[in-house]
Amino acid sequence: MTESPMRDGGTIVVSGTGRVSVQPDTADLRLGVSVARPTVEAARTEAGRTMDAILAAVDAAGVPRSDVRTAMLSVEPRYDHSDGRTPALTGYEIANIVEVTVRDVGLLGSVVDGTLGAGVTSLDGLTFRVADPAPAEREARVRAMAEARSRADVLAESAGLTIEGVAEVVEGSPPRPPIPFPKAERMAMAADVSTPVEAGELVVSVTVTVTYRAS
Repeated sequence: MTESPMRDGGTIVVSGTGRVSVQPDTADLRLGVSVARPTVEAARTEAGRTMDAILAAVDAAGVPRSDVRTAMLSVEPRYDHSDGRTPALTGYEIANIVEVTVRDVGLLGSVVDGTLGAGVTSLDGLTFRVADPAPAEREARVRAMAEARSRADVLAESAGLTIEGVAEVVEGSPPRPPIPFPKAERMAMAADVSTPVEAGELVVSVTVTVTYRAS
């Protein structure tokens, strides 16, 4: 944002941004199975058996069932469109996808390995976050205000003014959301026998615009 040394004959308007790096402590991901069989019953049976194994693997990794939610359950007919003929029904496909919240990122590798071994056919939507971002948000706001004041002090000194107080504060950008796990790395995870998962760091960022009274 453009900084203005003077506005309305007695104010200094500046922006400040505060950033705080935090270690994520929670991960969310989507696990699913898709099965195509000649009949709905056969597809349902196979999909149900595989999903039971997937959920057992999630349990074995230490994730409580209360942190597992069904995200999608669908049944779709499959048709043969080859040779330009009238589409012929060949079977049915059942997809069952669950969302899993892992509240200890140290368990994530076990969740991924266990569910892949249980027959997962899709694994995506992996994101990292902080369960309670409030402390980091507060610190980011403090840093944003400190940066704004530092800029205002420089401008006031350059203009021969003295800052008398704060007239207005407007908060801008909300905290940065969790960063999705790159697709290429998800594919590498699926190909690895023992899956290393690195959560890295997240950055909480807050921007404020402050109007100071000056004379």
